[in-house]
Amino acid sequence: MDMTNKDYDKLVKARAQSSPTWKNVIWAFLVGGTICTIGQVLLKAYQAAGLDEETAGTAVSVTLVLAAALLTGLGIFDNLAKYAGAGTLVPITGFANAMVSPALEFKSEGLITGTAVKLFTVAGPVLTFGISASVIYGLILCLLQ
Repeated sequence: MDMTNKDYDKLVKARAQSSPTWKNVIWAFLVGGTICTIGQVLLKAYQAAGLDEETAGTAVSVTLVLAAALLTGLGIFDNLAKYAGAGTLVPITGFANAMVSPALEFKSEGLITGTAVKLFTVAGPVLTFGISASVIYGLILCLLQ
């Protein structure tokens, strides 16, 4: 079948389903807001338990990453993301999901060559950029002082 680009565009537009934009926006707002609210409640709970603000913030980050990784492993996070869309991409939970999902997908290839390798497919570039950026920032700071 030989098609021009215009014919293909017409075919795609005819078969594409429109997205319920406002429904998606509301779900994303509610779920993203709920995740952030849970983070704030955890922060206050950790502070009430005696942690200072910085340590409590670290504890909240670890808790949210662990929760998102567990929910991804149990298949709950992906089901939630079907409805919430971008609301689940709150940076810390979205990153945990992005790390665990490929690892689960390749677990049949083995613990090291499947799961472990895929965990660092996403984390590797992020860690490399983060470490490189902090070294450059530190050098610039040293030069300016």
